[in-house]
Amino acid sequence: MPSETEPSHSLSRRHFLAYASAVPAVFVAHSVLNPGLGSSVLAAEAPASAPAAATKKRPIGLELYSVRGELMRNPFATLREVAKIGYEAVEFYAPYFSWSLPQAKDLKSLMDDVGLRCYSTHNHFDSFTPGDDKMGKAIELNQILGARHIILSSAPGGTKTLEDWKALGGKLSTAVEQLRPHGLTAGYHNHGSEWAPLEGGQRIMDVLAASTPPEFVLQFDVGTCMEAGADPIAWIKANPGRIRSLHLKDWAPGAASAEKGYRVLFGEGVTPWKAILAAAESVGGAEFYLMEQEGSRFSEYETAQRCLDSWKKLRSGA
Repeated sequence: MPSETEPSHSLSRRHFLAYASAVPAVFVAHSVLNPGLGSSVLAAEAPASAPAAATKKRPIGLELYSVRGELMRNPFATLREVAKIGYEAVEFYAPYFSWSLPQAKDLKSLMDDVGLRCYSTHNHFDSFTPGDDKMGKAIELNQILGARHIILSSAPGGTKTLEDWKALGGKLSTAVEQLRPHGLTAGYHNHGSEWAPLEGGQRIMDVLAASTPPEFVLQFDVGTCMEAGADPIAWIKANPGRIRSLHLKDWAPGAASAEKGYRVLFGEGVTPWKAILAAAESVGGAEFYLMEQEGSRFSEYETAQRCLDSWKKLRSGA
């Protein structure tokens, strides 16, 4: 998902507020039509945390930012359609934090009905800050949804220097300790800017990895790594067991106006997917994958369908 500090790809405040205000109304309408929904919440099993053999089946999910327009209109219909397309899991992004606990239970009941899992969520920094209305709420929501990874979607504003990033790593390490008793852990989602070197030559991602414990998840956004010119295979091999989920975003040189950049579909760009997946599964500790698309020449649902079709072809060896 785009960084808050990268305006060309970011989720605008207007979009966030519109989502937060529109979704509760849909929940109310859905609950009236389905009075029994949400009466039971089944605990979802997370994938095994240890690196496994390459033959292990890893679920393919969708980062719901890919269908953000549809999600804002009707989250229930969106989840049904995502399951119908063939995805096995979803990742909710930051506006989910505005839900009440009953609303989260309603969605979890629907996910159980259609066979979807949620293994991770994207969050702002409030979810890593102590407080009943901050980390406390994030814990409750993620436990309801069955998630295990609470991922920081981007660094707080003002995180710029080497010391800033080390300090952020320290705060996230504390969050790991605080989340552990609840069956959760913390993680970070990289962007293109974090492959840049800081003073002294260290890349931001290397600093963050060195400043956090081994169980801290380094969720790998592949497309931004490719655009930055970093080596995705070397990154995975340098962090064994920590690349527990990947955002399968492709990239190709060129302008968005020419349907290049992040607008290419999965498999249309220059990303060496077979080598990346092999490294992720043999070394990185990959537990599940998440397709992500920031936009394309097709509708949101058709984009999600075409990307999944390409994924299935790649995995089948066709």
